[in-house]
Amino acid sequence: MKVAITGGFGFLGWHTACRLRAVHGVEAVRLGRDDFADPQRLAAALADVDTVLHVAGVNRADSDEAVERGNVELAETLAAALTASGSPVDVVFANSVQADLDNPYGRGKARAAEVLAEVVRTGGGHFADLLLPNLYGEHGRPGYNSFVATFAHEVAAGRVPTVSGDREIPLLHAQDAAAALIAAVGTDVREVVAAEPVGISRVLELFGEFHALYRERGEVPDISTPLRRNLFNTYRAAAFPEMWPLSPQVHADNRGDLFETVRAHGGTGMAFMSTTLPGQKRGEHYHLHKVERFFVVKGEAEIELRRLFHDEVVRFRLSGDTPSFVDMPTLWVHNIRNVGDTELVTMFWADQLLDPVNPDQYPETIAQEASA
Repeated sequence: MKVAITGGFGFLGWHTACRLRAVHGVEAVRLGRDDFADPQRLAAALADVDTVLHVAGVNRADSDEAVERGNVELAETLAAALTASGSPVDVVFANSVQADLDNPYGRGKARAAEVLAEVVRTGGGHFADLLLPNLYGEHGRPGYNSFVATFAHEVAAGRVPTVSGDREIPLLHAQDAAAALIAAVGTDVREVVAAEPVGISRVLELFGEFHALYRERGEVPDISTPLRRNLFNTYRAAAFPEMWPLSPQVHADNRGDLFETVRAHGGTGMAFMSTTLPGQKRGEHYHLHKVERFFVVKGEAEIELRRLFHDEVVRFRLSGDTPSFVDMPTLWVHNIRNVGDTELVTMFWADQLLDPVNPDQYPETIAQEASA
């Protein structure tokens, strides 16, 4: 299966590309604005593709007419490229629950679905129309993708947003949306993807709880439910990398030193230790959901992290002389290397008990994309 993602560099497109790589071993063709600006370039990019996840959309513009027309034009441009390919292509459309509403965005998305459905089915492919609710997750743009992204960045920066018009909003994590899009490949369905209604003030309350425990003290809050875990990972992404590393209070006496490594307030968890010889490293993987902590107890270490599909590498130096730790954000490749002359002793903690069948651990090297 060769998959293309329109809007592949946006919020949901990035999450979908990450999930395709992690769970299905598929490297998606990611299409952006430049591809849609050049019909020949778009047609060439789709020449060998058998599946398109149409995530691109317009939800903000200078006028309501531009929003409505923008979504239709994206669909028309994609439809023309699919027709030019001359081969059956399955399309999954990341539509919106607003497609059933009479507003500019909803009308634009509804018409886009009609345009694509006709072309895809005429060409012999399958067309799935998934109506998505409000999305949230790691690396959403504040003031753009959702109020959740805005709240996460504001609270992580130590500010307290205000809530006006408090009400329940159906929320769906971007990884769950990506899973639904991928699962719909090869089907002919039109369905609303289920979401969890959450009060706007409740989201802000949870971010405040996370900030007080995590940002200020390094304690892991209650993440015993999927909603809490997903919102916590959203908050962690907003707080990274500025809050790291953290050093706990060391209690010293004539017997030696004592310090806390993890204080968790709910959910499962497991800890383990490792020793690493000089010059050797551990890690070189990433997680979709797992919360993981690297705590350097003895020796000299360098931790490297790189956001999936990005080249910039974030580095932290930690020393057992000042015991400290860094938590690994989800969807970031990471490793830890012994950069000293003596043995490195590291404690690791994860919120998930190890499941050998589904370990939520996907191999990737820090340098792989940067050197490509």
